[in-house]
Amino acid sequence: MDISVYRPGDLTVADRAAWTALQSKAHLNGSPELANPFLSPEFTLAVGRHRRGVRIAVVRENGEPAAFFPYQRTATGVGRAVGLGVSDSQGLVHRPGFRWDARDLLRDCGLALFEFDHLVEGQTPFAAGVSGTFPSPVMDVDEGYEAYLARLRERSPKFTRTTLAKERRLARDHGEVRYVHDERDPEVLRTLMEWKSAQYRRTGRSDRFAHEWITGLVRHLFHSRSQQFAGILSVLYAGRVPVAAHLGLRSERVLACWFPAYDPAFAKYSPGLVLHLRMAEGAAADGIAYLDLGRGQKEYKDSLRTRELTVSEGWVTRRHPVAVGHRARRAPVRALRNAVLSRPELFEPADQLLKRIGKIRSRG
Repeated sequence: MDISVYRPGDLTVADRAAWTALQSKAHLNGSPELANPFLSPEFTLAVGRHRRGVRIAVVRENGEPAAFFPYQRTATGVGRAVGLGVSDSQGLVHRPGFRWDARDLLRDCGLALFEFDHLVEGQTPFAAGVSGTFPSPVMDVDEGYEAYLARLRERSPKFTRTTLAKERRLARDHGEVRYVHDERDPEVLRTLMEWKSAQYRRTGRSDRFAHEWITGLVRHLFHSRSQQFAGILSVLYAGRVPVAAHLGLRSERVLACWFPAYDPAFAKYSPGLVLHLRMAEGAAADGIAYLDLGRGQKEYKDSLRTRELTVSEGWVTRRHPVAVGHRARRAPVRALRNAVLSRPELFEPADQLLKRIGKIRSRG
């Protein structure tokens, strides 16, 4: 393999265009998972503005780009997926039929290992390092919103009927329900981030927006606009008041769901669910094929989905002492977390404990 490694600012316009072209044709080439916006050059370059160590390996064949491998590298050679922790799709974007050797790739990138937690399907050379696979629910809207809603009514009639009834009740109680698919007001983004931070604290989770780099990344992506990529802020209003909002990332065919939240004062109307139905309608009108709800076991995802993708977590390693030490530290934590999430008898008590901690924090 002929591999060149670049810092984000050094990636040429031609290489960036080639990367985008691979994503644009991914669904035609039998690899639709590569069209996810988290695998786009825009996401990698944005993370590079807010995090150190972002690199892009460009693999060439006969002088032409055949694959792009974005990653973050520490000084000791630990490689991580770009934006690990806030990225819902990871992997190597490549042309049809491209083959690579995982360890050779790591060696040429100066990595002892490569860690991932949302590896997309079809990354066969990385398969030996997979330690777990997980569903990522999807809402298919390629046949239009009405076709999606018909499938939803057939699969979950009570859920659909109840959600639509709550939307009507919200309108009766608080004024006309209005949906904006692509809201450009940064003040509404600030409101969404405040809701999400409060939700994290209320449920005892770590507040992602307490990290300056994540806040900066989100604001940067909100302002990113091109035909191939955009940050999409979708907002549900009751009268003039925003009651639910969501920031996601859009490629040409995929809307990746990212940060949803709502005003708890309107919780009885399930505004988050109403918002997701409106998002499906807006995405279908915008030419999107599907909404990727992301990895994670949530009741609302199970109710809204039409199918599931699969993402994986794990490490690809070389024989290197840094790889051994990193895995020794990280593997027990991951194993414990996944055991808790996958077993209701463990997850429910842990979830309740976190919520009690969250209440104590909120009172403080």
